[in-house]
Amino acid sequence: MSKNLIQFLLLVSLALSSSCSAVKVEYDANAIIIDGQRKIMNVASIHYPRSTEQMWPDLIMKAKDGGIGAIETYIFWDVHEPRHRQYDFSGNLELHKVFQLVHEAGLYGIIRIGPYVDGITFSSISGVSQCGFHNTPGIGLRTNNEIYKKEMETFTTKIVNKVKVAKLFAPQGGPIIVAQIENEYGNIVKGYGAAGKKYIEWCAKMAVAQNISVPPMINTCNGFYCDNFKPNNPKSLKMWTENWTVWFKLWGSKDPHGTAEDIAFAVARFFQMGGVLNTYYMYHGGTKLGCTSDGPYITTSYDYDAPLDEF
Repeated sequence: MSKNLIQFLLLVSLALSSSCSAVKVEYDANAIIIDGQRKIMNVASIHYPRSTEQMWPDLIMKAKDGGIGAIETYIFWDVHEPRHRQYDFSGNLELHKVFQLVHEAGLYGIIRIGPYVDGITFSSISGVSQCGFHNTPGIGLRTNNEIYKKEMETFTTKIVNKVKVAKLFAPQGGPIIVAQIENEYGNIVKGYGAAGKKYIEWCAKMAVAQNISVPPMINTCNGFYCDNFKPNNPKSLKMWTENWTVWFKLWGSKDPHGTAEDIAFAVARFFQMGGVLNTYYMYHGGTKLGCTSDGPYITTSYDYDAPLDEF
């Protein structure tokens, strides 16, 4: 074996070992800290079920070429558990494959387990509306209800264990640096009263108990402008999990359109006011595949006037 070939193989070996090395993820109010390096970051929201698996490599690389540092996605309970305790992670639902591609591209990942996500109605929030989960006697959705909490914890644990087995969390050598549980609960918590507060406290404890070794987040901001958002814990990350590029497309309405100048101004203000993670929602919106949409009178297009369009 020639000396040059030995040197080449050694370099390849070092590259592979470094790309799979575990990293420590910490944070404070001003940065996410990855192996001691303080970072603020632009993030791209790309939902894997709203595209095909053949599209993923190109979408991820185009996001990287656009200056993105991480890929964020919801985990869709309604498609992963179409029947009670019957799970589907095939085809364009192979979430582990998505994050493996993210890792290969040299990007970080952010996972939003939900269970509530934008565009998922209460009738399908459980992912098991077809078998009557939401009609279960005594159930109360997204509140301090033991039946619902059991289902939510079962699904959350299923996802976390699947990610752990694939070694996708950053301390395992994977790309995922942040995980979020629940979503937009601040919009409705008052309506649930004391039960809502108990539920969100339970969510936090349940998330910590999953022992994922990356920051588990709940309190974040979704909206057109988040510069004035302040986390309820002053030591937490200031995260803009959904920087809305525009909005849903409704039947009979004009195609939504936002200006790049307005979004750029909003992002600059966010970072100026102490923001850490800004997520373009969407960077690629895609299509709600199958015989579903994201709500009444909403088209199956989820284009969101995103930088990478639906097709």
